[in-house]
Amino acid sequence: MFKPIWGAATSAHQVEGGNFWNDWWAWEQAGKSKFPSGQACNQFERFREDFRLARTLGHTAHRFSLEWSRLEPREGEWDEAAFRHYDEVFAALEEEQLEPVVTLHHFTNPTWFAEKGGWLGPDAVQKFAHYVRRVAQRFGQKAKYWITINEPLIYIYQGYIRGIWPPGMRDSFDQGFRVMRAFLKAHVEAYQILHEHCRSEDCYVSIAHHLSAFSPCQPGSWGDRFNLSLRHYFLNLLPFKALISGCLFYPGIFMERLPVKRTLDFLGVNYYTRDFIRYAGLLGVNQFGAICEKTHHSNEIREQNDLGWEVYPEGIYQVVSSLKRFDLPVLVTENGIATGDDSQRVRFIQSHLSQLKRAKKDGVPVSGYFYWSLVDNFEWADGFRARFGIVEVDYENQARRVRPSAQILRKECEEIF
Repeated sequence: MFKPIWGAATSAHQVEGGNFWNDWWAWEQAGKSKFPSGQACNQFERFREDFRLARTLGHTAHRFSLEWSRLEPREGEWDEAAFRHYDEVFAALEEEQLEPVVTLHHFTNPTWFAEKGGWLGPDAVQKFAHYVRRVAQRFGQKAKYWITINEPLIYIYQGYIRGIWPPGMRDSFDQGFRVMRAFLKAHVEAYQILHEHCRSEDCYVSIAHHLSAFSPCQPGSWGDRFNLSLRHYFLNLLPFKALISGCLFYPGIFMERLPVKRTLDFLGVNYYTRDFIRYAGLLGVNQFGAICEKTHHSNEIREQNDLGWEVYPEGIYQVVSSLKRFDLPVLVTENGIATGDDSQRVRFIQSHLSQLKRAKKDGVPVSGYFYWSLVDNFEWADGFRARFGIVEVDYENQARRVRPSAQILRKECEEIF
């Protein structure tokens, strides 16, 4: 049975520090990022302290990721010390009575994997499956909640369309589609491997999929509304539909039959904001519309975070309600705000969890929630300026300080879950 769980989330490269063997570290060292991750939050050494904090704050679960490049720093060479480290991580979670929710791929790849073409390589899926099998053999009995890939479309958008993340390709839509196909196949392989080795028959495997709320730039424009509908279908629903039906269909582009159907045991949802969509045409990528400039809809935006993202709590209700049709548990695997003003974080948590409570009352099977993030961390191309944590980190000395919003999160989540 999928029991209600809640807590906070992190990812390895954003908190551990010293991930020397992955493509993001190489990207930083090559000067392609203004902000090197360095020690990050030094959670590689301080994980026990952070998990103890999470437990004192009432959390029942913790989402984290394994760093593939630590476990396999060179192709075919497995680092036993890294495996022992993650043994200790699982043991610490058990000691604090935190249910592990394990992510296998959270944006980073081993450098050797990237140098061989990354997810465009001819045997990328097989390499990932080999990693998953080693992980499942070692840790499969230690966790029952697994996320194979975090935000595949964000990875593609930032790395193959905008080019601001590794591998740094711009407007590479064909390669992006190829990576998407590889991700879907990799997930299916991982799903089957994990179910072979999981802790018990109660094993739950999914992806963490980024969903946005959408509004038309001009509500009266049929073109804006048309492109918005296509964007919602292709970007929000299609990856879930593909992994439930076993078939991926992009009209006019390709038809892909996956090896098996129904390779999702729950729906992992990452939600942060909404976008305003304007008509861009009917062909190719234009059919997804384009994002309006902020000046076009500034009167509708009530509040933004420190990264310029709109705070739109109604959107989390909209996106989880759109998933009701799939008849699967919904786990909010990320939802949070980058802000230096903790009173804004308090409002964010209260308003978003109020919308989740509304969704549950309307019959949406919301079964858990993870705030992003437990601690302030390295926010990729935005570096350390984005303060997401319910626990503040002083990067000068790595000291932790619990913010008042952490108690609000506890109060709201205990009422719902």
